[in-house]
Formats: sequence, structure tokens, C-alpha cells
Amino acid sequence: MPLNLDAYLGVQPDALRVFAQRAQVLAANLANADTPGYEARDINFRAALAALDPPGGAALTAPGGTVAMLTTSPRDLTAASGYGQVSTAQFLQYRLPLAPSLDGNTVSSQMEEAKFAQNTVRYQAALTFLQMRFKQLMTAITGQ
Repeated sequence: MPLNLDAYLGVQPDALRVFAQRAQVLAANLANADTPGYEARDINFRAALAALDPPGGAALTAPGGTVAMLTTSPRDLTAASGYGQVSTAQFLQYRLPLAPSLDGNTVSSQMEEAKFAQNTVRYQAALTFLQMRFKQLMTAITGQ
């Protein structure tokens, strides 16, 4: 009986991809905390993960159906062009500032650090889940 590794691993590889890209966005926010006019951004995790999910997969979907991907150019990648090749750039959103500064910067260093730490914990959890799945697979293969 053949094993479908994508189905066996579930949503975790896609979640890792989104967590990694979100870490880059949050790091850019922190790096630009003192840049005048810089607006903090974040990734809509649920929508990005739903777009990366293969047809019939287990990723999160919006109530009542799936999330439609938006394209801005005929050259944009779509879900039909290849599993896992969708960029999360289209799911970037500007964060509403709690207290914007006078220079137009909307980055709150404390909020960004908290979100970065939360993202790191979730990334580590996804890695742990994947590690456990590979251990189970190795146990099934070796019979030990």
C-alpha cells in the first residue's frame, strides 16, 4: 500500500512555511521601528494556510467554503500552478496602530516582540509535531 507523505504529514509543512515568512515580516517591522512613515505589517495566517493547502487537504478554511486567492497579474502563481508554491505576500495586511507616532510609524516594538515570540513558539510546536510524525513513520518502517 503506497504512502501519501503529504496526507500523512498533514498541514504542518505548510504551517512551517507560513510561520517562517511571518517571522521575516515581524523582523522587518522590528528593524524599521524607528523609520519615519513605516507601517507595521502582518500575515493573515488562516488565509495563507488555506491557500497553501492542497485540494482536499486538512488546512483551515473560512466558514462556508475555501478562501479564494487574489491575483494582480496574469503571471501570479495560483493553486493550480503547483502545490505549496503560493506566496504569502498577498496575505500581508497593515496592522492598526494602538498609538501611532507623530512621524507616521505604526510599529510598536513591544507588540512586535510579543508577536515574534508567539510565532517562534508556534514554529517550534509545528517542528515538534513533524518530528513526532517522522518518528512514528520510522517505527512503522523498522518495526521497533
